Amino acid sequence: MQRVRQRQPQAFDRVLSSMCTEPHPRAHEAAVEFLATNPGDPATYQTVADLETDAVDQLGEIAGLDDAYGYIASGGTEANIQAVHAARNLADGAQTTGGDTPNIVAPTSVHFSVTKAAEMLGVELRTVPVGDDYRADLDAVSAAVNDDTLLVIGVAGSTEYGRVDPIPAMTELAHDADARMHVDASWGGFILPFTDYEWSFADAPIDSMAIDPHKFGQAPVPAGGLLARDRETVDALAVDTPYLETTSQATLTGTRSGAGVAGAVAAMDELWPAGYRQQYHNQQANAEFLAEEFVDRGIDVVEPTLPLVTASLSPATFEALRDEEWRIARTADGDLRIVCMPHVRRASLEAFLADLDRVRS
Repeated sequence: MQRVRQRQPQAFDRVLSSMCTEPHPRAHEAAVEFLATNPGDPATYQTVADLETDAVDQLGEIAGLDDAYGYIASGGTEANIQAVHAARNLADGAQTTGGDTPNIVAPTSVHFSVTKAAEMLGVELRTVPVGDDYRADLDAVSAAVNDDTLLVIGVAGSTEYGRVDPIPAMTELAHDADARMHVDASWGGFILPFTDYEWSFADAPIDSMAIDPHKFGQAPVPAGGLLARDRETVDALAVDTPYLETTSQATLTGTRSGAGVAGAVAAMDELWPAGYRQQYHNQQANAEFLAEEFVDRGIDVVEPTLPLVTASLSPATFEALRDEEWRIARTADGDLRIVCMPHVRRASLEAFLADLDRVRS
């Protein structure tokens, strides 16, 4: 019988565009300990259910919400889909429309998971432009919202340029139209508490949020987060599960590994707030270093307001760097995009710049 060759996981030292990172060692240990438990049936798996309550409470503290509702999701995609799902369910029978298709309004910078949500749930996605600062244009949001709008979505740490939308103003527009407000802070949620941005439940009466421990939170994948201001958001997602000990379930995926829950709690216990604060300052410094190095080389750069750098490279240079096995990606406009996640060290950036100089020469 042929023996299966054991494969080793990919190293992170040349991964520069991923929004996931190496988990904290304690989070790794906790994930292994709870790997076989299922928080999708909390009455049976009570220990991991208690941990999930702790996780939601801790996420609420990070996001400025004293009494948080929600759960540990598979990631920002699930959390964003569930926010649209809850808004649609809450509107059914409670909102009179003119017979048009219900819609959600979001900037063009919104994550592609919102497109999935609209397609899956049969709602119209109305995308509005961003301004020169890569943030949602408020006039465009106002023009797009109407009586059939279920939800407005703002981004707090966009995946391409690391920008934060004007969340309080967007929330006001949403609520004036009797729509709900959701914030996608999947990437930014663990760094924005250490900035002056207005993005959280404490800054505006937003209704729900996506915030991912498995990004800057350094939890193992998958460990996303869906937070809600009130219980009715989660209740709107519940379905009967009569063959389980737990007879109702609000999650999208059903059976889940407790690894994500336990790993998220362990990471937050170890790092919140001081560890995350230091991590943010380190990676923001790395982003600013990289941006300055690009400028010194005559390369156009978008100012990194969070630890994410975009720069204009020729397609040939980009592909040559990929050939050097740098894991890099482009924005929709074709710019190089580098995310300074916790695993990105200054030495890696210096090695990348050395390869950049060589391939450009």
